Amino acid sequence: MAKTPDPIDVEVGSKIKAQRRLRGMSQDTLAAALGVTFQQIQKYEKGTNRVSSSRLAVIAKTFGVPPSYFFPGADDTGQGMVAAAPELASFLETNEGRDLNLAFSRISSHRMRRKVVGLVTALADAFRREDVSDT
Repeated sequence: MAKTPDPIDVEVGSKIKAQRRLRGMSQDTLAAALGVTFQQIQKYEKGTNRVSSSRLAVIAKTFGVPPSYFFPGADDTGQGMVAAAPELASFLETNEGRDLNLAFSRISSHRMRRKVVGLVTALADAFRREDVSDT
């Protein structure tokens, strides 16, 4: 009988997958960077295989995040905000969420970033008002 993955292993795997997708990285590319097969990456991401602490340190370095990022309740990287807004976490895992964040991260000007946030906020508010008036 198959053993159910530990919830922490599932959480770690989910965050590995989210970071990989956020960077537009394939499982093959991450596997090559770690010296494992893409099947091993799949098992890590599903939580069916545990990630050793040394391997997790290499993964964290590859993604440029602290190892603590991968654990539940790690608030030092803003994960508390994502945990409080599951719809945000779901969006960030979509292709649109990834593409939007990758494009936004390439804007170096703080002033321009604020303008983009203002534009997107105005668009979202306008569509929300349309949705409300349609009901």
